[in-house]
Amino acid sequence: MTGFDWMTLPLRRYAQFSGRARPREFWMFVLFIWLGFILLAVVEGMLGLSVTEQWVRSGPWWMTAGYRTHGGPLTGLFALAILIPHLAVMVRRLHDTDRSGWWLLLLFLPILGVLVLLVLFIVGGTRGSNRFGPDPVEVGEGRR
Repeated sequence: MTGFDWMTLPLRRYAQFSGRARPREFWMFVLFIWLGFILLAVVEGMLGLSVTEQWVRSGPWWMTAGYRTHGGPLTGLFALAILIPHLAVMVRRLHDTDRSGWWLLLLFLPILGVLVLLVLFIVGGTRGSNRFGPDPVEVGEGRR
């Protein structure tokens, strides 16, 4: 499979929460998401669709100023479009480490939960079959 095939594999498995996902499938989709947001943010900026705010804060002896940019309609639609496949590939990635998708609830724990999930997404999957299905490497999943 090419890199782009790996990036779009979760889109082809849109709402498939069962089974297992190899690390390559997960991380290539994360790369696809980042590239998509960057590209759409640039397009929105060029078309004037993003919202830019200027802010100023001051106190008795200091003052700071800056700009803040919020995404526009294209990035919002992209976020909605990838929400389900992103959740599905995260659940399948957890399945590959022999963990339930309920572990995603750790996202509600600030910092610590995200770090724990990051480690779980990085570590390799269990070798051989587990309770969520056969090893995607042994099955040759993603190889054509």
